[in-house]
Amino acid sequence: MTGLPTERAPRRITPEFLQTWPLPSGGGSKRDRGSILVVGGSPKSPGAVLLAGRAALRSGAGRLTLALADSAAASASVTFPEAGVVGLPENSSRELGGGLVFALRSELEASDAVLLGPGLHSPSEARAVLAALLPRIPHSTALVLDAFALGVLAEFEGEIAPFAGRLVLTPNKQEASILLGRSPDDDPQPDDNDEVAVRYGAVVTCFDRISDADGSSWMVAEGGSGLGTSGSGDVLAGAITGLLARGLDPAAAACWGTWAHSQAGDRLAARVFETGFLASEIADELPAAFADAAPASGQA
Repeated sequence: MTGLPTERAPRRITPEFLQTWPLPSGGGSKRDRGSILVVGGSPKSPGAVLLAGRAALRSGAGRLTLALADSAAASASVTFPEAGVVGLPENSSRELGGGLVFALRSELEASDAVLLGPGLHSPSEARAVLAALLPRIPHSTALVLDAFALGVLAEFEGEIAPFAGRLVLTPNKQEASILLGRSPDDDPQPDDNDEVAVRYGAVVTCFDRISDADGSSWMVAEGGSGLGTSGSGDVLAGAITGLLARGLDPAAAACWGTWAHSQAGDRLAARVFETGFLASEIADELPAAFADAAPASGQA
C-alpha cells in the first residue's frame, strides 16, 4: 500500500474516550472470550511467550495456547499451568525450523487471534516462522506481529497483504525504520508510525502513538521510564492479542492495550518506584488498569 491519507491530529486517549469502545462482556465460558495462540520462544528466550500469554489472559481472554521450543515446553507447562503448551521442533542450530505447520495446524484453526514473534532469537528463525505460518492462518483470525517477526516483515509484504484490516504491529522505533526499508540507526521521523500503518495495512502502536492505515491516530501518556524493562514489549503485544481475541477491532484493541500498558506502569510507579518493577508485574497490573477506564459492567 502506498500514499499517506490526509493527516489528522492524533486524539488523546482518556478513560472517557475508551468508553466509546466498550470492552466485551465476560461471556458464559472461556470460549466466549476468545482463543489465542502465541508462537515464539526459541530455546534461548522461552520466557517471552509466557509473558505475552500472561498479559493476554490478564486482558480477559479465555483460552490460551503457547507454542515454543520443544526443549522448553515441559517447563513452560509447569510454570504456566493456565496455558496449553505445544512443543515446536528445533533444528541443529537450536532454532525453530521445520515441522511448524504440522505441530500447529489444529491450534491455528481454533484461534481467534495469533501472536507471532515473542522470543524468536534471529532473523532466520523469524523468516522460518512467518514463511510456514502466514499462509495457514484462517481468514477470520486477527494477527499481531512483534519482535524479530517485525525485523523481517518487509520481506513478506505480499504474504502479509491479505491481513489488512486484521493486523496489529508493535514495533519499537528501530523496528519501524526497518519496516520502512531504512537502517535501524536512522533517526526516527515524526510520521514513521503513520507510514508503517499505510504500507502494511495495519494498526501500529509504537511507544505513545497508535496509527491506523485509514489515517486515524491516537496518543497515550508514555507510562514512565519503568516500562523500559525486559519483557515489557511482550506484555504489550500479549495484551493487544487478548483484546483482539475477545472481539475488539484492531484499532480499539491497540488503543485499549497501549493505554492499559501505560496505566499499569503509572500504577506500579506510584506503588513501587518509578523503575525496578518487572514485566510480569506489568501484566498482573493490567486488570486494575482496565478497571480504571471501564464501567463496572465492562471490566476485563
